[in-house]
Amino acid sequence: MPSIPLYTASELRHIEADNAHLPLMQRAGLAAADLATTLCADRGGRILVLAGPGNNGGDAFEAARLLRQRFFDTEVVFIAAESTLPADAAAAYQRFIDAGGRTCQQIPECTEWSLIIDGLFGIGLKRAISGLYAEQISKANTLSGRDRCPLLALDCPSGLDTDNGQIQGTVIYATHTISFIGGKPGLFTADGPDCCGDIVINDLGIETANEADTGGRTLEPALFAPLLKARRRNTHKGSYGNAGILGGASGMVGGAMLAGRAALRLGSGRVYIGLLDQSAPAFDPLYPELMLRPPRHLLDTPLTALLCGPGMGASDAARALLDAACQHALPLVLDADALNILAGDEQLRTQLSARQLPTLLTPHPTEAARLLACSTEDIQADRRSVALEIATRYKAFVALKGCGTLLATPSGKWFINTSGNPGLSSAGSGDVLSGIITALLAQGWPAEEALCAAVHLHGCAADNLVAQGCGPIGLSASELIDSARHGLNQWIACAGTR
Repeated sequence: MPSIPLYTASELRHIEADNAHLPLMQRAGLAAADLATTLCADRGGRILVLAGPGNNGGDAFEAARLLRQRFFDTEVVFIAAESTLPADAAAAYQRFIDAGGRTCQQIPECTEWSLIIDGLFGIGLKRAISGLYAEQISKANTLSGRDRCPLLALDCPSGLDTDNGQIQGTVIYATHTISFIGGKPGLFTADGPDCCGDIVINDLGIETANEADTGGRTLEPALFAPLLKARRRNTHKGSYGNAGILGGASGMVGGAMLAGRAALRLGSGRVYIGLLDQSAPAFDPLYPELMLRPPRHLLDTPLTALLCGPGMGASDAARALLDAACQHALPLVLDADALNILAGDEQLRTQLSARQLPTLLTPHPTEAARLLACSTEDIQADRRSVALEIATRYKAFVALKGCGTLLATPSGKWFINTSGNPGLSSAGSGDVLSGIITALLAQGWPAEEALCAAVHLHGCAADNLVAQGCGPIGLSASELIDSARHGLNQWIACAGTR
């Protein structure tokens, strides 16, 4: 699947203004009517259209007019005053009326619907929906469930902030969303995936939309496909790098072991683990290929990538080791406890931002809040801006984990991951991710591509397990490792075929 460009509401307004000479609303209505016709195939009943007070309502009127022309029994609910509609929406309303359409003030009772179309509110919504519109949204959700019919959102589900994926009071839970011009970040992160259902992009014939200067894209294998190469036969373990894992304080050895096992299974030639727990085992009986050693000895090992943090703890010894690790001239991944130590140590933060080789940070929202000295709610309120701020402040490549993991680079590029499921919400899942990242870095992948590939692969590993009936409930971090290995090899095989 190709990577989709993502636009903020402000960027979309500029694109719309630059293309104001085109009949964008009519095109949006046609695209919506075509999709609605497909969704209504083999279904009886009627179509309910909810038209709002702005341009999203105009799109709905266009779609309703075309559906009536196609002989669908279409009911349009519109409670705003025609005189308050924007010019384009008012023209669409008049075309609907002139074609014989009529509107009503409330959703008809005792009717079975074959499709519900949400055309209430579009991009740029920054206030909570209340009153009669909130009642319409609640009823539309109920009716879609009652009649088991598709609920199609035009451009975005009403009540969803398209910039950050936050719900504004109440929201449409669509089964399908048709996004006009391009994608919007809020459709793919935070609450967006739960609200949007299946997402279809229609560029409305704007040829420049896919080439516009936007820093954001959805994360797909096409972005790192050139690195998906089959291994040459004439190689050895030294050809694939030395990955180091630093962590595993008393009672938390498992996190470091999970990361090390992931690094091994994802192709590192050698994997060394430095465990802070002095009573830790001398070797891993399940993965005897892993080389366990005291932390200081790990830092003296010739590594090609180093991960610090899984189960590291917050002791003075951990802080000293992290300080030493940050001075090493190699790609460095910081996760979990390493991020918490970093957040509380100004000297370490200064040292980290001065590094010349790549630094990669993989915080979850609470760790990100510590890094920026704010609340977790602040982080979730604008995940895109937060990821970019951390990347800029720490001169690092960042993966802000969560639903629709947000990736950001020091140069200002950003991506939203589209793979993964709730099965990843389990202990150790992040340790496996950081191990995958470290494995790719150890093998010589550039930082941006390594982070993108690892995050997407991690999600695909969970998706593939769920497709096989393993989860999402009860999916364990350990299960992800072999699934990720299988996925990476499949990607490489497919790339070789192409």
